[in-house]
Amino acid sequence: MNTSRSSLIEGAVVREESSRKARLLDKAFALAFKGLVYAQIWEDPVADMDAMQIQPDSRIITIASGGCNALSYLTANPAHITVVDLNTAHIALNNLKHAAVRHLDYSDLRRFVAEADHPENLALYRERLAPHLDEATRRYWEGRDLVGRRRIGAFTRGVYRHGLLGGFIGAAHLIARLHRIDPAEILEAGTLEDQRRVFDERFAPVFERPLVRWLTKHPASLFGLGIPPAQYDALAGGHRMADVLRARLEKLACHFPVNDNYFAWQAFSRGYGKGVEAPLPPYLQEANLPQVRERLGRLELRHANFTHVLADADAASYDRYVLLDAQDWMTDAQLTELWTEITRTARPGARVLFRTAAEPSLLPGRVRQDILDRWDYREAESLAANRADRSSIYGGVHLYVFRG
Repeated sequence: MNTSRSSLIEGAVVREESSRKARLLDKAFALAFKGLVYAQIWEDPVADMDAMQIQPDSRIITIASGGCNALSYLTANPAHITVVDLNTAHIALNNLKHAAVRHLDYSDLRRFVAEADHPENLALYRERLAPHLDEATRRYWEGRDLVGRRRIGAFTRGVYRHGLLGGFIGAAHLIARLHRIDPAEILEAGTLEDQRRVFDERFAPVFERPLVRWLTKHPASLFGLGIPPAQYDALAGGHRMADVLRARLEKLACHFPVNDNYFAWQAFSRGYGKGVEAPLPPYLQEANLPQVRERLGRLELRHANFTHVLADADAASYDRYVLLDAQDWMTDAQLTELWTEITRTARPGARVLFRTAAEPSLLPGRVRQDILDRWDYREAESLAANRADRSSIYGGVHLYVFRG
């Protein structure tokens, strides 16, 4: 399994045609990406579902990441969802969340997955979840991390503080506290005006500090965001990275009420809120649990390369594709191979949704024009989806619709 995992991730990330320095950075990212990266996915499923217009006969294929969005898509009642990921840790996390949805009542599900920091969660895992997991998933969670702790223990310490992104957010909190700022302060704001005031007075000045500017000059500093070296320049867009990150944080902090944005709670408190009214992903909301559980059998989880899964699929077999930001990693050849398979497997009217670190779509000039000519780029809908995305960390959200 380790050899397979390594080859899948390195094959997707390492740019063999690049300089030696670039290849070394790519390999360092691939090494970091072999462990848990996202305990929670950082794309807004509500914005996704609005853009995708999911129908009862929709067949979706999506990248898994932390698994939250595929589970949340079930609330829209699609016919089937194929969930794909290169990362063994993400596959194990998805399997664990699926077992929790299927076998726990709501109070236990909330304690185990949403709060994810109770000592009793270890017994809950052993007694209620482990018996329903496959051997590979149990081996992952019962195995040990780099400091010798069993991985399942993360659910007793706050799993959202773990993983590559959890570590990045923790480092950002440490830097904030060095500058005498409590990031959770913004979560106490009662209005958008209060949120703006806290951001302008407390957060914005930190991005001018020499330490922050120096740290963000280096591509490796953003590995914790799951951003590979190939994506760094696209994210910067010719600007200083500290300025770009400040603009993205400003959208998260100021454009949406924090009492309705669980991404803000993850960023500023390193976990979901514990109050009854605290915002949660759709699949973790109590009213949605019966339908998510009933439809769970429609999910198919695959540890594989997205393009390879499409290559094995029948023609006209999907009509909704969710690529997250994976294309930012890809070479022109890989993009063309992917879109060749998307076009072959797409039904008329199929929708492809993806995100980019930079604002523009990356497809023009990189994917063959005869392929793109079969797709309509929905500019207005793309801009609306980008404005609606409460995670706020991407430059662009893009929607393409298949002409047939």
